[in-house]
Amino acid sequence: MRPYPIDQIKNKKILVVGDLMLDRYWFGEVDRISPEAPVPVVRVVKKEDRLGGAANVARNVVSLGAQATLLGVIGVDEGGERLLRIAEEMGINAVLSMDQQISTTLKMRILGRKQQMLRVDFEHPPTDHSLKDMYDNLVELIAEYDILVLSDYAKGVLRDVESIIALANQHQVPVLVDPKGNDYLHYRRASLLTPNQLEMTQAVGTWKSEEELEQKAQSLREKLALEALLVTRSEKGMTLFAADGVHHVNAEAKEVFDVSGAGDTVLATMAVTHAAGMAWSESIKWANKAGGIVVAKLGTSIVSAEELL
Repeated sequence: MRPYPIDQIKNKKILVVGDLMLDRYWFGEVDRISPEAPVPVVRVVKKEDRLGGAANVARNVVSLGAQATLLGVIGVDEGGERLLRIAEEMGINAVLSMDQQISTTLKMRILGRKQQMLRVDFEHPPTDHSLKDMYDNLVELIAEYDILVLSDYAKGVLRDVESIIALANQHQVPVLVDPKGNDYLHYRRASLLTPNQLEMTQAVGTWKSEEELEQKAQSLREKLALEALLVTRSEKGMTLFAADGVHHVNAEAKEVFDVSGAGDTVLATMAVTHAAGMAWSESIKWANKAGGIVVAKLGTSIVSAEELL
């Protein structure tokens, strides 16, 4: 396994585009049942906001030692202000489009004794005007970056992903995509797709053997003109399908506490190591290690270069 290229990574610029969200956590104690309904009463003792979605990818990029610029859409509201402030505090260059007609996507989780009791989501699709503003920013910035990362959470920001990938191809900027849905044709000509096992099943159907998975994966990779396809497989590790064959790494996690945002960490690690010159088959070794670290943490979390080293 090649050494982690921290000296090369710190000079690399990663552009992250996608669905932004604020992950809000209310931590509390539970010691009684409500007299009003058969539900636990959570006495909140701590509140915490974290970057989610594409913003969590950018957060991981910075934590791993590279430079990150974040493009996306937020509402003109408290959630948007909070997201922007946290991003700036973390050293992320946030070039965000403000949409007065929507609310910032917010996932509020209420936890009692470190167990999630309830999640409440607030979300609205972006308007055409805010998407045009974001795309104009992308056109202006794309040529300055080493890698483009697209984080698709199916909230509407990557509605015109074909044009975004075409723009990156025009500037010869590699494109990494965390996909959603069951039709991957609109991700055609990206460099790398990183579906998890469930997402891969939705795209190509089930498989009964490793040989059948390889056939389905390589067929999809060729159909979409990808350099590589990375399937993250939970306790089975992750498998990369490329023109030079199949590369597999076993899972490293000793304890799985929370898988929230683990895909963001894997995507960010693939981006920064590939930008530093690693082949995809080498990048997955570091992505696998980073994923094993982050799933042992509570909530949407990050992995630092120090932890990897």
